[in-house]
Amino acid sequence: MDTMPQPLIITLCVLAIVIAIAAATFMFWRVRKRQQLNAVVEQRDDDIKKVSYAFVINPSKPQAAELRERITSFCAGKGIDHFFVDTQLDKDGNACAREAIAKGASAVVAVGGDGTVRTVASAMAKFNGIPMGIVPIGTANLFARNMGIPVDDVEAALTVATSHGSRHVDMGRLCVLDSDEPDHDHGFLIVGGVGFDALMIDDTNPTLKKNISWLAYFASATKHLFSPKNRGDLTIIDPRGNTRTSTGLSFRTFMAGNCGQLPALSLMPEAVSDDGYLDFELIDTTGGIIGWANLFGDVVHQTITGRAKQSPFSTNSRIDQIKGSRAELHLERPALAQVDGDVLGETRHVAFSIEKQALCVRVPEVPAEPTGLMAL
Repeated sequence: MDTMPQPLIITLCVLAIVIAIAAATFMFWRVRKRQQLNAVVEQRDDDIKKVSYAFVINPSKPQAAELRERITSFCAGKGIDHFFVDTQLDKDGNACAREAIAKGASAVVAVGGDGTVRTVASAMAKFNGIPMGIVPIGTANLFARNMGIPVDDVEAALTVATSHGSRHVDMGRLCVLDSDEPDHDHGFLIVGGVGFDALMIDDTNPTLKKNISWLAYFASATKHLFSPKNRGDLTIIDPRGNTRTSTGLSFRTFMAGNCGQLPALSLMPEAVSDDGYLDFELIDTTGGIIGWANLFGDVVHQTITGRAKQSPFSTNSRIDQIKGSRAELHLERPALAQVDGDVLGETRHVAFSIEKQALCVRVPEVPAEPTGLMAL
């Protein structure tokens, strides 16, 4: 029987040691962070007992019953007054948050993914002085990641949600101007967009999304690489109040970002969630698969450099980025729109705006985890 070559054995041993050290470091970091978060709550017990927390939760989720028990146990252990408000088919997070406030809640906690967080936040932005907590249990949990909220530890997330460490962040708004629906103004915390990004989200397989998390979006994206481009006119109001209008644009997708960090990648590296501006991004590709490969290289380049600039080697892709307070897009033909992963349907006329520091969010009072650890 052949023996394994010695260099390969040494390489495997070194790799195993590196993995073991990395795993031990990560576990130590998690335990240490949990201890710090718990210390914050213990120091504030007197304040906590004066606060009534409403937990907005979707009872149809498989883990809903278990989560309800864990939340109840956590609150009982801390002496925290709380109650639950369940979402329903005809009552989303927005309606639940308003109901919670009407019932006397002095803090509202969204228990769910980015969709639940978005709809709860859309209402809470109207109650600027009332804090909102987050217990992330979704697929991507992008807003929680951007805020440094633990995404894989319910106890730690509950600790943050009840710690009184708050931050005021901006609330984006996408208004579907050609909609006949009475509610055509949609809040978002991460990204709102029109075009390819909405197509990708709309066609993502739910089962695949459940099994491989946010990577399912990439599988869906391959189906729409060669979909027809969007064409239209775009007007943006920049930070100085100047109006910039571009006509006859051809593009794959147009996005407005409030947060820019994705798992392992930075879509809008210069986006700041509390600066009172949105980061607008117009994306296009040419040359078929070469253009898309170049575009991916641009995103990687942005992630590494932390700057909203394309790779110097890019030839068949285009990313135009500008900050602004408002944008209005007129399309020649209807295209899908989305906010934080929720598809809104087709539109030809949309407006993006920002509400500066309208939302009070509970965040850790210890330093947020580095981007590299966010992707783990």
